[in-house]
Amino acid sequence: MPNRFLVPFLNLGHLLDHLAMLVFPTAVVAIGREWGRPYAELLPLALGSFIAFGVFAIPAGWLADHWSRYKVMVLFFVGIGVSLFCTGLAQSSWQIALGLTVTGAFAAIYHPVGIAMLVAEPKNMGRLLGWNGLWGNLGLASAALLTGALVDAFGWRAAFFVPGVLCVLAGISFLFLVKDSGKVKKTSKSLGLHVDARMMARIFAIMLIATACGGIIFNSTTISMPKVFDERLSALTQTNFGIGLLVAVVYTMAAFAQVVMGALIDRMELRRLMIGVGLVQIPMLWLAANLDGWAMLVVALFMMLGVFGQIPLNDAIVGRYVADEYRARVLGVRYVVSLGVAAVAVPMIAALHKTAGGFSNVFLVLAVLASGVFIAAWFFPSRAELTAHKETLASREQAQAT
Repeated sequence: MPNRFLVPFLNLGHLLDHLAMLVFPTAVVAIGREWGRPYAELLPLALGSFIAFGVFAIPAGWLADHWSRYKVMVLFFVGIGVSLFCTGLAQSSWQIALGLTVTGAFAAIYHPVGIAMLVAEPKNMGRLLGWNGLWGNLGLASAALLTGALVDAFGWRAAFFVPGVLCVLAGISFLFLVKDSGKVKKTSKSLGLHVDARMMARIFAIMLIATACGGIIFNSTTISMPKVFDERLSALTQTNFGIGLLVAVVYTMAAFAQVVMGALIDRMELRRLMIGVGLVQIPMLWLAANLDGWAMLVVALFMMLGVFGQIPLNDAIVGRYVADEYRARVLGVRYVVSLGVAAVAVPMIAALHKTAGGFSNVFLVLAVLASGVFIAAWFFPSRAELTAHKETLASREQAQAT
């Protein structure tokens, strides 16, 4: 019997993963008002969560490859649920920081383990990654919307309690409805598929550059968006729910960029798609530094289209060129770079927000980082180069066999 509930639960896990990580950036506005403390002082409480979100990706990937991807995913669902609920009980700043850090540690499981399970079969990989990315972005959107609604209706603690309970229920359902496929079978003698060590090192280096720059851009935009809208779209809304609704609309519409990108991954070479993403991100981030009101809302949409569109590209590189039994560990490395480096976003936003330029300076820095992604993309091997490389390897293996 096919494991028909696996992909739906992996998609749900992606949604809950991003929702869990972005409850605080929306709730912090209400916490600041209740506690009478400034945004720049409270936002760094999330730093530990984003560091843990990256650092724990490698051990999560290693544990999944050596123990069980299935069992580690059960830990993911239940772990983030319990830690979110406990964060809602916090009575002081350090308790919030601790709860968020533990949440980030469990949330770190999803990307190296869930994505590895998703791309275990290369057929329609781009489509699967695209739709999975859409669900992740819906998590971003629902975090802003759900948190804003719960804060306005019941207070900021409910914004942690409700998703916490939902995550635990999802974990219990996963345990009963999804079949355990067992340990990963070891069939490959090397890390790479159809590439030698030298080409693999080149691909990996470019992926890590794009991952590092893209991680900071992604984290900075998603963390700061509720506060950016609070400051620049005040003429459109002045409630937590209104801010959350605007953020949710932008994220939901931009999320479909991943579905489109997933379809393009199955049809076009990755190098061209990476270059195209850079051509969207750079001008949109620059414009975001200089606009407000309706113009900012429109630019934010196109900016997030570029930011979200990059995500399945990096995962597709791993799915296409890394052997299955190594994917969770390689994805762990990728996400420890992406999410670990992305932790820079929290102190960077807090520091730049205090300056005269405020969020304008944040977006200008991100535009520079987007240029780094764009430049790195030009060095990624083209389809023709990879085809020639594969033929050379085949000829070399045939000559050694004879």
